[in-house]
Amino acid sequence: MQNELSRQIIQSFSEIAKDKGIAKDLLLTILEDVFRAMIRKKYESDEAFNVILNADRGEIQILHIREVVPDDELEDPVTEITLSEALTYDPDLELYDEYAQEIQITDFGRRAVTMARQQLAQSIREIEKDNIFEDYSDRVGEIILGDVYQVRANKDILVNHNGVELMLPKSEQIYKDRYRKGDTIRAVVVEVKRHAGNPSVIISRTSPLFLERLFENEIPEVFDGIIELKRIAREPGDRSKVAVVSYDDRVDPVGACVGMKGIRIHSVVRELQNENIDVINYTDDKVEFIKRALQPARVMKVELREDGKQASVLVPADEVSKAIGKGGVNIRLASKLVDCEIDVFREVEEEDDIDISEFEVDFGAENILILKEIGCDSARSVLDLDEDEIVRRTDGRIDRAEAERIIDIIAYEFEEDED
Repeated sequence: MQNELSRQIIQSFSEIAKDKGIAKDLLLTILEDVFRAMIRKKYESDEAFNVILNADRGEIQILHIREVVPDDELEDPVTEITLSEALTYDPDLELYDEYAQEIQITDFGRRAVTMARQQLAQSIREIEKDNIFEDYSDRVGEIILGDVYQVRANKDILVNHNGVELMLPKSEQIYKDRYRKGDTIRAVVVEVKRHAGNPSVIISRTSPLFLERLFENEIPEVFDGIIELKRIAREPGDRSKVAVVSYDDRVDPVGACVGMKGIRIHSVVRELQNENIDVINYTDDKVEFIKRALQPARVMKVELREDGKQASVLVPADEVSKAIGKGGVNIRLASKLVDCEIDVFREVEEEDDIDISEFEVDFGAENILILKEIGCDSARSVLDLDEDEIVRRTDGRIDRAEAERIIDIIAYEFEEDED
């Protein structure tokens, strides 16, 4: 009975531990701790007990070791046994010998054994949680490939990766992503934290780190460290800018990343839901870096403030839309890439423009002064901006309604001139 129960306990938990990747030595330590807890609960101390475990043979042996003392000197029945009682077990015993008596697991009672099983299972679960936390903490920044097994109502996606649940929040998904249960998904591990004691692994497809790892996977020179991705700015699913540098004069970093006819970067673009990727050469010269960051627009002049955090850029009149980009995406990404707020201004042709001071009666002297402060010295330079940009550059001193009125008046003036 004892041996059969021992085998059942060891076999069942050995299989669980194997599935969870828990080492045999650790399992034996857990088992010993559980049995010692049972002993302490029954005898108040486990010092007089030896717990012997043999996982290979499926044996558990608990020995209660006591010293043989005269019948009238018994003080602690947990650590001592009287001579008369000891002789009933072994006639060869003498005073002050040690007597080892085997304790049956069933002696602890069914309830205690059940609680021991529960405690053992709980210990294995805690070790599994610790293993997951440590494993994925080491994997932060690594791309994983998993299967979607649940899409929640709030659009968060649960991903199965080798039996571990990973979370792809809606905020970390490319807005064009569409996944269903069973789909394969690729993302980068960005955070591992604990919530109520349970490990929570967060993955992302919008992180710049995801783009960087995709470059490493697809471009050998990046993987080998010959080319380094110095800066990345993303608007996931729409457009990205990547600044690269080569540590080998024989390797063109932009050409190596893009590949012949774009073949190398195409797989990255496809994984990112056709996100356009601009690859540019990095430079420590901030003025030149700003010019490159605003590509495909041609920049004529850059005025950089002393703190390096704000720049005014002059571009030809027909290049303003390129510099700003659709919905302002180009200038936003360029600003992120160079870590500098960029304001774009158009080159003015005197005969085709009107000094902004000419509109003082319409706008008021204060508004004229504010417009000049943000570099809008002419009517055309105001028309290059939309209402939101005027509000932003003036820090709200000109509100949206007033900005709209200013643009309408100037636009009407040029329409009159054309007529």
